[in-house]
Order: sequence, then C-alpha cells, then structure tokens
Amino acid sequence: MNQFEAASNVIAVLRREGYEALMAGGCVRDMIMGREPADYDVATSARPERVLELFRRTVPVGVQFGVVLVMDYGPKIEVATFRRDEGYEDGRRPVAVTFTDAREDALRRDFTINAMFFDPQSSQVIDYVGGREDIGRRIVRAVGDPEKRFEEDKLRLLRAARFAATLDFQIDPESAQAIRRRADHIGLVSQERIAVELERMLVNPRRAVALRMMDELGLLQHILPEVAAMKGVRQSAVYHPEGDVFEHTLLSIEKLEKPSWPLALATLLHDIGKPVVKDVVPGKFYNHDAVGSEMAEAICRRLKLSNEVTERVAWMVRRHLYIWNARSMRLSTLKRLFAHPGYEELLQLHRADALGSMAEMDDLDYAEGVRKQLPPETIKPQPLLGGQDLIEMGLKPGPVFGKLLAELTEEQLQGNLSTREDALAFVRRRLDEMGFSKN
Repeated sequence: MNQFEAASNVIAVLRREGYEALMAGGCVRDMIMGREPADYDVATSARPERVLELFRRTVPVGVQFGVVLVMDYGPKIEVATFRRDEGYEDGRRPVAVTFTDAREDALRRDFTINAMFFDPQSSQVIDYVGGREDIGRRIVRAVGDPEKRFEEDKLRLLRAARFAATLDFQIDPESAQAIRRRADHIGLVSQERIAVELERMLVNPRRAVALRMMDELGLLQHILPEVAAMKGVRQSAVYHPEGDVFEHTLLSIEKLEKPSWPLALATLLHDIGKPVVKDVVPGKFYNHDAVGSEMAEAICRRLKLSNEVTERVAWMVRRHLYIWNARSMRLSTLKRLFAHPGYEELLQLHRADALGSMAEMDDLDYAEGVRKQLPPETIKPQPLLGGQDLIEMGLKPGPVFGKLLAELTEEQLQGNLSTREDALAFVRRRLDEMGFSKN
C-alpha cells in the first residue's frame, strides 16, 4: 500500500467516527503541482487521545501538540489535530496549543503554499489562504503577517529560501523584506535544524540558486560566514575566468550530478581556505587545501554532523587538489587514494571544480587511466608481513617496529616487493642499514 492509500484509509476511519479529516500541508502543494509528495500528512478534528484509541499501531510523537504517527496501513502517516498556536518562547515551539478547526489550523501555518487541505474522497482542495493562487503565481508568501510568522519559528527564514529555490518560485516582496530585517535571528535556531535545511538544499539540483538566494536575503553570512567570506576574493583570470572564489564555488556546486550530502558540502567548502591564506603570498593560495580542511571539519562540528560525514567532508577538502597533481605523485600515494572509500566522490568533486573554472579533464583522465591499468589486488594488497612476523624476527614494538611496517607498505604499494621472501629480505637489509641489533 502506498502513502496516498494509507493516508486515505486513515481519513476514512476518522470520518466513520464522525470527525473531519483531510490531507494537509506539503503533499497538497505537490499534488497541485503534479509532483510526487515525499510524505502524506493528515489533519483532523479528532483529539490525539482519540486517534490513539482508533488505531492499533501508533506512536505519540507530539501528543501535547496534537501529533500522532499512525502505521496501521504500512507507511507512517502523521496525524495532527487542527490547532491554533498560543505564543512562542523559544523561536521554535508554541507555548501551548488550542485544538480548533481547519480554517484556524491553516492560518497558523508557515507559507500559503503549505497551508492547504485536500479531500481524497471528493478530490477537492480546501484553501483558506490563497495558496493555490500563489502556486499559480509561483510565489512563496508567509501566511498572514510575515513578521509574526518568522518570529514564531525562526527556521522559517531559511525554509522560505529553500522552498523558493527548489520549487523555482520567488519570495513575495513583503515576506522577503521581513526575512532581511530578521536575518540575524537565524543564529538563534539550533544547528541541527539548520543542517537539515542545508542538506535538503544542497542535494537539490537548484542548490546554487538556493545559496545565492540565502546570500541575497542576508542569511548566508549568519549561517556559513566562511562561505560568505569568499565573495570578492579575486583569482587569477588565467585559471579562473569565471570570477571570484564565491562565483567559482557556485558554478562548481551547480555542476554536481545527484550528489550525496558529504559530496555537496565538500564541494561548497573546498575553497573556504582561500580567503584565509590569500595575503600570505599575493595572488597565490598556498596551503588553502589544508587550512580549508580544518575549517570544514570545524563547520561540520558546529552543524553537529555525524563523525562519518565530518571525516569524509574534511578528507575531500584536504585532497581536492590531488587529482590535479596526479602526474607528479608516487604510485604508492595514488594507490592509497584509489583505495579510499571516498575516491569516487573525490573524482566528482574534481570534475565539478574543473567545470566550474572551465579547466580540462586531462588530470582526471590520467588518474583514471592509471587506476584502470592496475590489478585490483595491487591497489589495496594484503600485507606481506605483519607485526607478529617482526616479533618472531626478534623485534619489539616501538619506533623502529612501526617505521619498518610503514616502509614495507610503501615498498609494496610501489611495486618493489611482491613476495614474503622479498619482504623478509627487505627488513633484514633495513635493520643492517640502521645498525640495529636484534639481541
């Protein structure tokens, strides 16, 4: 059973019991626009305790706000009681709610395009706020007084930009002005909530439009000041005819094709070290990859991203020049790069970086040519010797022990050692060269 059918069944049960029930929110917007909704939500006059009684498989995710998850028909359907919010204290949640009717429920929602209802039995759209007209005009407009809407939940400042950019809409002028006046309030929103919105924007094909819109609304400098700092940082016209670092970044991120969240974020952040190092050697950006990697890690920590995402983003930013320099790298270094689980995404970052500066793909082709010529087992080979082998040779764990294991790995990746006997002979020779006595 799909989500539409599941939501329709929930509505049918509620109506049999005498309650009003309708599909609500973003799913109605998407159906009107001919898009497949990601989720189907239900709004009803039934109180949450009654919803819990009527369905067998439920989760009371926000009973105090009238929200219950119903899973009787497979997909999770969020069922919310019609409500009016009674003031906000934390810029996120209402202090209290009053259960009410569909019209008042529509009036407390964020944007008109998200405040409509749909009756699946009659196929009728119920619109108290002009949302359908705004969809036709391709406008994102706050419901009622925009100042009040943005004061209630400050994340709406960023959500307005996301909806406008990803739907290819414009923000209503009055709402846009309210966002600009309150842009600094976005700093009061939890970093976790901001990260969710950023991910939704950056994995969307219109990610560059979203970033530019964030900048024009004054939000970018309060959310990602390191990215805003790239504006006006000039680059060599020989290598970057597209303009400053910010313009290059927007062009690069636009060239990504269906990126993961870590890849999209790493591409956005790959040059954030440039404004920091630009004055060390005028006209050059030495060490911006290393500096940028540290900054990227700090940004990920600030956004409370997982260790996995943080490490992958920092790894890509630190190595975003590696493919450019592939021809001068040792074979062992290239093999380590090829063996890393982030290599395929690094290739995509390099491609976007090159397309964002109108560079050629020669270096990417070279790196891929080397990789394809190498037997897979030589890219990440099994060690010829291990720590136990060195112990059996009379060595004890310590600096020399670790140095020998690292050298063995390097020689094996370079293709200088291929058998256990070769490795043993190498260790004996190195011990002699170091004047090391086993006894």
